[in-house]
Amino acid sequence: MPLKNDKGTISVSLVEETLALARARGLDVLPLVEAAGIAPAMLAAPKSRVSSAQYGALWAGIARALDDEFFGQDSHPMRCGSFIAMTQTALTARNGAQAIARALGFMRLVLDDLSAQLTSEPEHVRITFTHRNGTPQPTMFAYATYFILVYGLVCWLVGRRIPLLSASFSCDEPPAAHEYRLMFCDVMYFGQDASYVDLSPEFLALPVIQTTQSIKPFLRDAPGSFVVKYRNPGSLAARVRKTLRALPMAGWPAADQMALRLNVAEATMRRHLKQEGHTYQSIKDDLRRDIAIGELQGSGRSIADIATRVGFAEPSAFHRAFRKWTGMRPTDYRVARASLTRSAESD
Repeated sequence: MPLKNDKGTISVSLVEETLALARARGLDVLPLVEAAGIAPAMLAAPKSRVSSAQYGALWAGIARALDDEFFGQDSHPMRCGSFIAMTQTALTARNGAQAIARALGFMRLVLDDLSAQLTSEPEHVRITFTHRNGTPQPTMFAYATYFILVYGLVCWLVGRRIPLLSASFSCDEPPAAHEYRLMFCDVMYFGQDASYVDLSPEFLALPVIQTTQSIKPFLRDAPGSFVVKYRNPGSLAARVRKTLRALPMAGWPAADQMALRLNVAEATMRRHLKQEGHTYQSIKDDLRRDIAIGELQGSGRSIADIATRVGFAEPSAFHRAFRKWTGMRPTDYRVARASLTRSAESD
């Protein structure tokens, strides 16, 4: 059967960047990690991944603990409830142009150090970031936090992912650069003279389709869910992943057959995937890994059943592959799920 609800996972390196901000502000992060259902052992495994639900829970937990939805990355805290207020402000906009203007205007009201300006050209809409003189150079995580709050909200308001054309940042390339390229786009540069993101301009004329009836379920998972929800779908790797996801795992095609499905030569497919940092096999392995993590944390299936579901005839082979993918055992992820369940029941 085709694969459902594949939301992707997030590298522990991005989790560590988030936790570093909390630690720098004196928080004891262990209770926050456990409340999000993340096993502490995951943090010591560089290859491990967390689910979008876990990362969203961690994001929300840190924001509440700091009373700052910008995680202390600006001299003026973005108090809890700010994102809700920004959503309500933009909800009555007529179209995408008005929605993004309102969102950026709101961010200028609540932050002192980091701000963004909007310019529109026929070929792109540019969000240019600036920071106040005398303040430290923003990190990539600060730029990403600001952008994902605004971008994720506007995407939801117009009911579609707005294509990103390119991104340029003055900060150094972060360790989790691959995760940021998933979040933004493949055409992404660091160490530049200016920081900006170029968006495809078609969204400006799109009507805002959301209403007060649709706002409650949206706010339940936002903004932490944006990190995965609006990932870049335009790369060849994303097209391969989408094609695989629509097929039964037993029917996943060989590389030459996948190239035929995508209407490209196999050599061209391999070359483009290599340029994006992938191989066809690595995409299949990553998809198996994400499905397995989702099953371990979101279902009551036995590990043997999950092994069969992701294409392994023997549980032992699945255990070996899972360790290779994440550096951890499948049961470690099941423990994390149990922690998250207990936390939810105690709320």
